[in-house]
Amino acid sequence: MAYKITDACISCGACESECPVEAISQGDSIYVINDATCIDCGACAGVCPVDAPQA
Repeated sequence: MAYKITDACISCGACESECPVEAISQGDSIYVINDATCIDCGACAGVCPVDAPQA
């Protein structure tokens, strides 16, 4: 199952550059993960300062 970014996101962008498949992009108010592209690696969760990406 793909990761999802919760409302805890502070839009710092740390996760976007860590994603090896470029599944993360800036949404309207927070970053979003394309669930069709996400490989469930957890790289985004490892760098997020507020634990917004959740499996």
